[in-house]
Amino acid sequence: MEEILSKYIPQASVQPVFELVKANNVHLKIVNERVTRHGDYRKSPDGRHQITVNANLNQYRFLITLIHEIAHLVAFTKYGRAIKPHGIEWKRTFQYLMLPFISPQVFPNKLLPLLAMHFKNPKASSDTDARLSLALKQYDAPNDKNYIFEIPHGGLFRLYNGKIFMRGNKRVKRYECLEVNTGKVYLFNPNAEVEFLKPER
Repeated sequence: MEEILSKYIPQASVQPVFELVKANNVHLKIVNERVTRHGDYRKSPDGRHQITVNANLNQYRFLITLIHEIAHLVAFTKYGRAIKPHGIEWKRTFQYLMLPFISPQVFPNKLLPLLAMHFKNPKASSDTDARLSLALKQYDAPNDKNYIFEIPHGGLFRLYNGKIFMRGNKRVKRYECLEVNTGKVYLFNPNAEVEFLKPER
């Protein structure tokens, strides 16, 4: 397991993560990319704790995602299944489990202040923290995706499911985007990753 972990997370985090996985009896599966989530946790009918994490995440996002999912397991075990998935019990557990990893041995110095800010009140997804998400993206393998906020007003973009949208105005935190085929308006997070359809010249 340590050998597998060392392919996906920073070297300095391998041993403590392995101890966490072992202590919580985690069955870890590394899976092909799922567009809608980075990872998930579920308790199987036979009582095993299964955590899946996408194989395509960069090492820092992989580590954050894995600890996020272990925090679900620990919070549910400690407080019971009736708690909210991303409620106060999970937040406190995530903060506690993540704290030992927020160090220059594990993360690049420029990520540390953003992580410290994020973990004052961790969100259901690090993707909803625009500054942290952008900073983490710099460590991704190159791809042809853009964030919604990078798409010009009136520009067209395509989702993973093939649907095409036109970017509209920002409403408080999210962008109104018009689905071209149906005329329906949807709200998008600024840092949702999409394929920008550049106008042909």
